[in-house]
Amino acid sequence: MEVLIKIFRFGIVGLTGMVLDFAITWVLKEKLTINKYIANIMGFVVAAINNFYINYIWTFNASSTNMQLDFVKFFVFALIGLALNSALLFLFHEKYKVHFYLAKALAIICVFAWNFTTNYFFNFHS
Repeated sequence: MEVLIKIFRFGIVGLTGMVLDFAITWVLKEKLTINKYIANIMGFVVAAINNFYINYIWTFNASSTNMQLDFVKFFVFALIGLALNSALLFLFHEKYKVHFYLAKALAIICVFAWNFTTNYFFNFHS
């Protein structure tokens, strides 16, 4: 039951991160006309930093003596997730012609399992 609560919380944090990611991506891409893939990366980075702190405190109730190491591990897992996300975004948008923001949402959903599993087992698991 505890793991289900953590999955639920991780999902809630992920949704808030997704809103932040989409908002930043939209502003950078649509208003500042930055390349859509660069905007996607920038939105991701801000959301990942936000998600680390909320997951650290709320989802996993972490009490590590080395928060910096936890952040580095979280960010490494997130970067691998970003690579997966970017590959899927490219595949869905360029290859299958799915609308950019729908393709971005699909990529995020696909990468959720990677993000939770790696953080649960290798970063915050006590």
